[in-house]
Amino acid sequence: MHKGKNIKKFLIFAAIPLSIFFIVLVVPFSQGLFLTFTDWNGFDFNKFVGLDNYARSFEDERFWATLGFTASFVVVSIILTNVVAFSLALLVTAKLRSANIFRTFFFVPNLIGGVILGVIWQFIFNRALVSIAKNYEWPEFFQSSWLNETDTAFWALIIVTTWQASGYMMIIYITGLMSVEQDVLEAARIDGAGALRTLFSIKMPLMAQAFTISLFLTLRAGFMAYDVNVALTGGGPFRTTELISAHIFNEAFVYGNFDTGQSKAVMMFLIVAIAATVQVAISKRMEVQR
Repeated sequence: MHKGKNIKKFLIFAAIPLSIFFIVLVVPFSQGLFLTFTDWNGFDFNKFVGLDNYARSFEDERFWATLGFTASFVVVSIILTNVVAFSLALLVTAKLRSANIFRTFFFVPNLIGGVILGVIWQFIFNRALVSIAKNYEWPEFFQSSWLNETDTAFWALIIVTTWQASGYMMIIYITGLMSVEQDVLEAARIDGAGALRTLFSIKMPLMAQAFTISLFLTLRAGFMAYDVNVALTGGGPFRTTELISAHIFNEAFVYGNFDTGQSKAVMMFLIVAIAATVQVAISKRMEVQR
């Protein structure tokens, strides 16, 4: 009887969120997966085509080039964002009078929308930096917009992404650093451990869960990046800086290939799911070992 009451309470409280989850996520995903096996034109479909859409997607060289560019972007942005965020967390958790001001200052970029951020930095790369470089006779490398070349546009995307995301990841690392018990740190000091030894041997192992969360969030954000990419480079020059989310959007809504666009979206979902699962599994294993 008691068990029946618990099940009833669970259903009462879980019915609404589970219904929303099913309607908002499960149903659209199932419908999208179903449409990948049809000749869907954005409105309806006439026939089933089996795996033809996936075969056409695999044969699309632009898709693989975009996926390779996205993979490079994800790896570099994960490394730089987390290194910068952890460094900022160490800075603001030090005993500084202005620590709270620094926290606010570093977190503010995360509050700016991706489109606005892209427009602001587009002006900086196209106008401000070029003008300053010419006025102060900087090397020729700085006297042209970084957004005109694929290699420099890649680093422009990295800079903007790191600048925006590191403040949010900093908060996670601050939480991790503050969760380390002071008794443990005091014992390390008594044993003669220096600042670096304490950081690498005490603090980082004990806050491994913060690294797991931050790496997962930056991995997901890297693959899902869209607004900054569109606003900053627009995929140019010649679609060479187009990230996978923008590629799928253009495939469906710009070029009208809804069937292959949907199949590429499913493929991207599988890639992100596998990458995230592997990352979390490895990180969790490191937590256990430590």
